[in-house]
Amino acid sequence: ELRLVESGGGSIEDGDSLTLTCTPSGFQFDERGLTWVAWYRQAPGSECEKVSFFSTGGAVWYSDSVKGRFTMVADNVKKIVNLQMNRLKPEDTATYYCAPYYLQSPCGLWGVGTQVTVSS
Repeated sequence: ELRLVESGGGSIEDGDSLTLTCTPSGFQFDERGLTWVAWYRQAPGSECEKVSFFSTGGAVWYSDSVKGRFTMVADNVKKIVNLQMNRLKPEDTATYYCAPYYLQSPCGLWGVGTQVTVSS
């Protein structure tokens, strides 16, 4: 079974940092495949929101809500994708998922996600 495994979530306080990791299961990323990964998140009662993805020319797109605080990096040695999250806020509380960038609402379709809970 091909899927993506998210890890690194936890319960933390306002202003803390976390790093999430996206690891393939049942297959391996090549360098091009790594650039297809995007991060999404879904809070209870809310829609699946795209958080970041690799844009053209090596740039990374971020949603306005996380821009300047989150950094998405592809590790070409380990063949994983990390999401470094700094200065976390309670409104960042959600289940975070990784999935191909071109999907509209893939939360929960490629993996079970990892829960991030930020308390004030």
